[in-house]
Amino acid sequence: MVSGAQAWWIKGHETIAEAAVAGLPDEVPAFFRAGAKGLAHSSGDPDRWKNPAAKHLRAAEAPDHYLDLEDFEGKELPPDRYKAIALLIELKKEPEKVGMLPYAIMENFDRLSCAFYDYRADPDNKAAQAKCLVYAGNLSHFTGDCVMPLHTTRDYDGRKQADGSIKQKGIHARIDGFPEKNEFKAEEIARDLKAKQIDDVWAYVLKTIKESHDQIDRSYELDQADAFAKPTDDSSKFIMSRCKAGAQFTMDLWYSAWQRSAKMPKPY
Repeated sequence: MVSGAQAWWIKGHETIAEAAVAGLPDEVPAFFRAGAKGLAHSSGDPDRWKNPAAKHLRAAEAPDHYLDLEDFEGKELPPDRYKAIALLIELKKEPEKVGMLPYAIMENFDRLSCAFYDYRADPDNKAAQAKCLVYAGNLSHFTGDCVMPLHTTRDYDGRKQADGSIKQKGIHARIDGFPEKNEFKAEEIARDLKAKQIDDVWAYVLKTIKESHDQIDRSYELDQADAFAKPTDDSSKFIMSRCKAGAQFTMDLWYSAWQRSAKMPKPY
């Protein structure tokens, strides 16, 4: 996938983050549950880090938004970024083109867990509260990317034909902009969602990527029918289901990071 592709426009990411806050239980600190606007703003940061002037950051961070799952050729994804890079090199792939999305999710989950640990140690510390909101917002960007099916495939913006042409080019932008163009609301996305504690977060991340990957053909079918450019009940329900999956995934990881932080050892 090319590094400039986005999953959801920034407003779409913000709406999913706001929806995720609504499903959190009361045991999550009040400052966090009241921080929807700050969480929403920070959810857009990873796309802002693609600023062309920030060349070093853009090069390092751009692959974190996607995973071309086919390029692992059925191999089990290793548990950390550098083992994944080594495997991809062994498979004669270019890691920066294949993507590192699951590792970005896990690394930001760890950051949030550490921030919550610091908050527990000093709950009146405004700096500790602020970094919880920033790290959680950043994490929500990548969990949002994960549920956009075209961020799990090399066919991220059309399918290459035998003659070398690309069929359905532009599908990525048509899906990306759908929630914002059709004014999806956080309240609607959040309806009936409640956060769950996840014990094996890595397995949950892989499961969510697989579920998203399974929706690629459906994405292309709807686009073939022009249902993203001219919304239908089917396309609206499909994108809403993806947004709800993103909100559920996000709130589950936020809640699990909070629970995990109570049992973490001292950092040093």
